[in-house]
Amino acid sequence: MSETASISTGIAQRYASAVYDLAKDGDKVKDIESDLDALSDALNDSEDFRDLISSPVYTRAQQGQAIEAIAKKMSLSGIMANTLALMATKRRLFVLPQLIKTLRARIADDKGEVVADVISAKALTKTQSDKLAKSLTANTGKTVTLQTTVDESLIGGLIVKVGSKMIDTSIRSKLNSLQNVMKEVG
Repeated sequence: MSETASISTGIAQRYASAVYDLAKDGDKVKDIESDLDALSDALNDSEDFRDLISSPVYTRAQQGQAIEAIAKKMSLSGIMANTLALMATKRRLFVLPQLIKTLRARIADDKGEVVADVISAKALTKTQSDKLAKSLTANTGKTVTLQTTVDESLIGGLIVKVGSKMIDTSIRSKLNSLQNVMKEVG
């Protein structure tokens, strides 16, 4: 892991821990979960939002004002709105994607669930998702929630990450493997 990624993860873990503890104490965990969904959607759908959190061009004040307006428009809970405002003040908005991931994992862990990141070549059908979740639940012994993304460069197959375990059945990885074997022979 690169040093920058390690620092970002550490920062995200501290914020996630604080947000989760506040939410749990105030019985607001459900609110935080809906905030995470809204923020995830915003990150996926809006390039401007991604630029706002990662670009050094914006000043602290500009980021703070933008985050305040976004939080109000998205109807984020007070805990999340205040956390984002604090992160803007401290120039830490760049860790928002890691914060979302870490906070989801923390909530899931407390519920006895585990989040599985699934990358597929095309969108999974409801039946495929249910089958995969059932299979992963049997293997992990915990309720599995799927976080799916599509990456057409996989050509076919899946990449499944559950905790520190990863299963890569993509055609792309098999082709890369075959290419490496062929290089060794010749």
